[in-house]
Amino acid sequence: MKTSYAFIILLLVTANTFAQMSNDNTMSVMINGTEYKTQPRQIKIGNYGYFTGNSNKPDKMVRIWLGDFYGRSAVESGTYLIVNADHPDTKENIKKAQDLGKYKGIAAIRYVEEIKEPRMEYHMGESQNNDETLEVKNNGDGFIDITFSSKLAGTYWKEKTSATVFGGLGRLKDKMESKVITQATGFDSNIDPEGNGYKKQDKKDEIILTEGKMHLKNN
Repeated sequence: MKTSYAFIILLLVTANTFAQMSNDNTMSVMINGTEYKTQPRQIKIGNYGYFTGNSNKPDKMVRIWLGDFYGRSAVESGTYLIVNADHPDTKENIKKAQDLGKYKGIAAIRYVEEIKEPRMEYHMGESQNNDETLEVKNNGDGFIDITFSSKLAGTYWKEKTSATVFGGLGRLKDKMESKVITQATGFDSNIDPEGNGYKKQDKKDEIILTEGKMHLKNN
């Protein structure tokens, strides 16, 4: 009873913190030629912020991080240089964007899709340093528009046997609770496989995002 009560309190707190600010938020993007539509959220944690569009059954996420040249969240109108999502705000990436003199900052894109339930296997894609760009338009009416396209480096991840065996019912419970939080709040709770008890597989591919559009309330 105590555990269930604590989880409900956690869910309510999380929902209150990360709940979407407007019902008018929209997002659409072609992922390898198939349209993906959902309602995005803007999430802020300290100085960092990102935009995430999630769906369930299976869990799926497109996340965009925007930053200025000082490691802060950025939403100014202009062009952003898309960089490696695994190591976005390196000195090299920032210097390149600054030296070119035409960018407001840097951007990173990550895509994650659950391919075996419950969160046993994932397909993940990350933006690279391919000289791609992303456009932001701050409309001055409280909403921002983001347009993007990117070729992501695709990898496959499988839950480690040790994590499954030693985690037991506790790990399964944690995964199901994270799924509930993701669905209820739009916050992508524990979706990323990296460093979370999963092993990267040898298989690789390319995930192509085209015609990406986000329209959402600027928190």
